[in-house]
Amino acid sequence: MSLFAQLDSDIKDAMRARATEKLGVLRMLKSALKATAIEKGIADEAIDDTIFMAITRREMKKRADSIEAFEKGGRAELAAKEKAEAEVLAAYLPKAMSPEEAEALVKAAIAELGATSKAQMGAVMKACNERAAGRADGRMLSAIVGKLLP
Repeated sequence: MSLFAQLDSDIKDAMRARATEKLGVLRMLKSALKATAIEKGIADEAIDDTIFMAITRREMKKRADSIEAFEKGGRAELAAKEKAEAEVLAAYLPKAMSPEEAEALVKAAIAELGATSKAQMGAVMKACNERAAGRADGRMLSAIVGKLLP
């Protein structure tokens, strides 16, 4: 079952369970998916798992930015709401890489490319992002690459 079909199923389940908060998040995600499908000129059914995960990651990033802003502004109740939404979205993403796994991935990419300075950071980051396949945060990878390259 594709992630898009799973989302439809989860929306129906949330409706039956009368889980209004979860339903709102799932509908928002479906709306973002449909908007992307319209933008790309494809049918909803043509949204593959790669596109689905990219959009879900984008929505997760929005939540992370909101959480940070609300916490800085002293709005704990709104930050908690955003965290709950992020948890619902996280169910559609693969398990995140641990910092140790990410460091091993970066070291392998540096060794493979023969990178020796920060001037080659872009090439290393490109290779790392391809290998991580959305399981690692770009900021974390960038920090590790910056630390390992002289």
